[in-house]
Amino acid sequence: MQGKQILIIGASSGIGHALAQQLQAQGAILFTAGRTEPEGIQSTHMTWDVTQTPAVDALNQLPDTLHGLVYCPGSINLKPFQRLALDDYRRDFEINVLGAVSAIHASYAAIKKSKSASVVLFSTVAAKLGMGMHSSVSVAKSAVEGLAKSLAAELAPFNVRVNAIAPSLTDTPMAGFLLGDDTKREAANKRHPLNRYGSPQDIASMAAYLLTDQASWITGQIIGIDGGMGSLK
Repeated sequence: MQGKQILIIGASSGIGHALAQQLQAQGAILFTAGRTEPEGIQSTHMTWDVTQTPAVDALNQLPDTLHGLVYCPGSINLKPFQRLALDDYRRDFEINVLGAVSAIHASYAAIKKSKSASVVLFSTVAAKLGMGMHSSVSVAKSAVEGLAKSLAAELAPFNVRVNAIAPSLTDTPMAGFLLGDDTKREAANKRHPLNRYGSPQDIASMAAYLLTDQASWITGQIIGIDGGMGSLK
């Protein structure tokens, strides 16, 4: 990653911050965007609220060439179907899908110019495995998977790779309400075949790998990093 120019959307906490730390240690040149500037990360930061401003206006300090784009913002909006309003679906779609589309639009020319870039998006195990109270986020993340596959096909002639990572429950601030005490944490561990929920580093390590030349023949994939939940019983 030495000298590669990478844009991370949502690097201030959770998986995005863990990824920024890993890439910084590997010598990448980082560009970050989000509502909050990431602490302890040396980057060119651009303030962007994905629900308020088009990325093309906010991402105004991008380099001419980008070797990687990682879109980390997401949502965990868990409610029974009858309690989910249309606005819930709209907001989840806006954060997870339209935000990613907007970021890719804004960085499209810089990504294509590299002729070897990698785009990493995030889905969820709940897009593959039917889970109650997940209908809104599952709809949005299923759209992310479709976006990743379609873009992978469209950008393959330019040697630009697009993949999505589908995690299970990960210990991030966004998931804090699901891991708020010892009882919840133990229950979360037991739901996974490997008997533990994920850490930000687990997911960030796969994202970092997908950005490297070692992953140069991987595109159009939905990669489950989920402790076995999506495949094992």
